[in-house]
Amino acid sequence: MVGVPQPERQRGVYGISVAAELVGMGVQKLRSYEARGLLEPERTDGGTRRYSADDLDRLRRIGDLLDAGLNLAGIGMVLDLEAQNSELRAEKEEQPWRTTASSPANTPAKRPPRPPSPPRCAARPPNQPTVPLIHQHDVHHRV
Repeated sequence: MVGVPQPERQRGVYGISVAAELVGMGVQKLRSYEARGLLEPERTDGGTRRYSADDLDRLRRIGDLLDAGLNLAGIGMVLDLEAQNSELRAEKEEQPWRTTASSPANTPAKRPPRPPSPPRCAARPPNQPTVPLIHQHDVHHRV
């Protein structure tokens, strides 16, 4: 069986009506998401939108977030945070890790130890009944 070559995930190959059908949305929805800045499909020299596989994934994610109850402003924030998170993870993976831990610059700063917490109740000898402590300001004279 001969495999059909797949286009690059970022390359816009789908027209708006095909993209809308593939993700189960209306054409107007795709236009409105673009107008709100939630995605930016490629454009041909004539101005025709071309959606990539990555754009289709993003549209599906938008649909999932809408189903979860987010509005379009919230979806924009979530998508931005997800993109930032991906960038930070990629940067972290690219950083060379040093194996020499003897250098102070390579060891994380330690927090000073936390002081012990004060006891929550007064200690009592074993097998003695618990007697509530009465403070002077708690005493009320009743007639």
